[in-house]
Amino acid sequence: MKIYADRFPVALRQFLTDLLVVAWVYAAIRFAMWLYDLVEKLAVPGRKLEGAGGGLADNLAEAGGKVGRVPLVGDELTGPFTKAADAARAVAEAGRDQQDLVGQLAWALAIAVLVFPLGLVLFGWLPLRLRWMRRAASAKALAAGPAGRDLLALRALTSQPLRRLTRIDPDVAQAWRRGDDATVDALAALELRRLGLRGGR
Repeated sequence: MKIYADRFPVALRQFLTDLLVVAWVYAAIRFAMWLYDLVEKLAVPGRKLEGAGGGLADNLAEAGGKVGRVPLVGDELTGPFTKAADAARAVAEAGRDQQDLVGQLAWALAIAVLVFPLGLVLFGWLPLRLRWMRRAASAKALAAGPAGRDLLALRALTSQPLRRLTRIDPDVAQAWRRGDDATVDALAALELRRLGLRGGR
């Protein structure tokens, strides 16, 4: 006798839950990437500062080198150029430091927003999913033999709602005790369906 579930089958609910988890993880990763890119835009002034400072330092050093070739006063004239070039290099270094800081902040924020959603998956959904897989594998192995199907039938008798049991047989417990094959198979199938597995042999 075929048993119909009152709600969505377990396998379908499990599939929909898996899809939701995948969508949840994908959305969390996309959000983290968006946040990273958003924070990384703060590094643009630092890159411009580094480029401007480095270019200015190179130009000042080149000018100082040319002035230094002037006879007699060349060495005295290169001093201001050297100091200005050093100041420009300090500006470029400040730009690099700002980029490093922004990069670290972007990574920290991206990881921070991933901790909660991925933590829910790793410590909430995944253990339940693995436990279901172990239970389903054990039930499938039991269903392969007569003794195992009898055990599944007994489990169905103790855990399934009475309305489902009486659909199999009005006196289902008595039918199971006398070893009625059709009743045992129907009870075992009922228990397998509860785990999201097919009940047929």
